[in-house]
Amino acid sequence: MTDFSIQDAARRSGLSEPTLRYYEDIGLIGPVGRDASSGHRRYREGDLDELQALACLRAVGMSIEDMRTYQANRTRGRSAAAEQRDLLLRHADRVTAEIAAQHARLTYLREKAALWDARDRGDTAAEAEATRRSLDAAERLEVAR
Repeated sequence: MTDFSIQDAARRSGLSEPTLRYYEDIGLIGPVGRDASSGHRRYREGDLDELQALACLRAVGMSIEDMRTYQANRTRGRSAAAEQRDLLLRHADRVTAEIAAQHARLTYLREKAALWDARDRGDTAAEAEATRRSLDAAERLEVAR
């Protein structure tokens, strides 16, 4: 059976060594096996699969608590499928809201840039229109918070 050092596990999962240690400390993974002579962590192929899943969840911004729930549901298998689906869909809704907020920020920035562009060009009609659009964008920005 092949096992991997913490360096190998970090490289393969994309998670840093301190993150791997932290995840083990808080019980999100593990306990990870240890080399009998050195005491160093030794990860198995199954551990790496678990780390890959956690790396993906981390990449989408899932909280540690939700990752813990995901892991528990994963262990339960098919009997937790509905809970797993709901957990992922709730997070997808949060990501959707974050995207909307970012879009509102981007629109605001572009409208303000258009305003300053119009001022730079001395185009008062374009400046007035850009001012109106930037105020509209600012209102949407408030809603997106």
